[in-house]
Amino acid sequence: MTVINDSITLHYIPMKKLKTSTVGVYIHRPLTKDDASYGALLPSVLKRGCRLCKTREEIEKYLDNLYGAELRSGCFKKGEDQILYFTIESISEKYTPEKEPLFEKLTALIMSLLFEPAVENGGFSQEYTEQEKKNLIEKIEGMKNDKRTYAMQRCTAEMFEGTDYAVPSYGTVEDAKQIDRESLYEYYKRIIFSSRIDIYISGDCNEDTACGLIKNALPRESFSGNTVKQQGILVKNTDVKYVEEKLDVTQGKLSMGFTTGIDGTSDEYYALMVANSIFGGGAHSKLFNNVREKLSLCYYASSSLERYKSVMMVSAGIEFENYQKAYDEILNQLKAVKEGDISQLEYISSINAIVNSLKSCLDDQYAMQSFSLSESILKTGISLEECIEKIKKVTVSDAVRAARGIRLDTVYFLKGADAK
Repeated sequence: MTVINDSITLHYIPMKKLKTSTVGVYIHRPLTKDDASYGALLPSVLKRGCRLCKTREEIEKYLDNLYGAELRSGCFKKGEDQILYFTIESISEKYTPEKEPLFEKLTALIMSLLFEPAVENGGFSQEYTEQEKKNLIEKIEGMKNDKRTYAMQRCTAEMFEGTDYAVPSYGTVEDAKQIDRESLYEYYKRIIFSSRIDIYISGDCNEDTACGLIKNALPRESFSGNTVKQQGILVKNTDVKYVEEKLDVTQGKLSMGFTTGIDGTSDEYYALMVANSIFGGGAHSKLFNNVREKLSLCYYASSSLERYKSVMMVSAGIEFENYQKAYDEILNQLKAVKEGDISQLEYISSINAIVNSLKSCLDDQYAMQSFSLSESILKTGISLEECIEKIKKVTVSDAVRAARGIRLDTVYFLKGADAK
């Protein structure tokens, strides 16, 4: 890790067995309703042109000349941290016939996109802004068509009502419509030198060379952003919150939010990961084998953890009339985990599932960047190998103890418009 300036930190992840090199830039912003749609729109507009490549056509030609390099941009959230990202990937230059300086060219493009955007008359391109705004609005509206995702988002919004975590990572259609090219450019100027920026280099590269290239590409402006909003865990409400919504759907969507009381930076969290895996983390879990397979109460049923807020979410697709049965049985399976009713097969399968998932990161540069970024945000400093060892050391008793702190907080049920 190398500190470039008060805002920018460079991280190098050597992955020399892979034949590609990747540069990833991650800009951290506090997730707020006022800024969420701006943060979601900005990467798409910046990706359309810069001083080095003024148009999308020039960018595509530039990438083609780098052996079909792939450029991506977008945003996501980790807790209440909205992260704007730009990544670019190409084959490692040692595999090119002439040992071409591909990495230098990758870095030059991504830094120009960030710090030398195409600007006209005090704002971004009218054409680019309107086109990308239309795409963003369609993306937000399209998420409602995926009813499983929609139900989970609605459950999360109800569970975290009144907090920034309830804000969708892309913002809202209404907020997106208010953005114009001038206001988006003002947002860009406000954040670009006052945000924490993590730059990740993955592959068979030279860290010192990468550091020099990035320093040389930076503008001579003063950078000041070096913090990320601290995450806080959700504390259990006194009463369970029940929310029901009707839409034109043929399959009910049941989402249930649970508090866990275990901070994501704690060593107890690894036991919670195992408990969650036993409960609903895959085809080996109680939800899959009992609620879905044996009792046929749902089309799918699974659970997942949101580490930054220390909550567990359950998602199930059910027939409308099976709501109460499915609800009761999901809680029965959680009760079984809390009481230690766990087979050796469930335990071993859960450990192996988590370990195999973590090991798969070793073959995926973006996954390794995501893992490192997460641990950096949480300030754990733990490596992937250390994480795997901690999972392997979790016992059944550890998992049971972690599960006992799980409490139901919010229930959201989406059913058909004509359902009773």
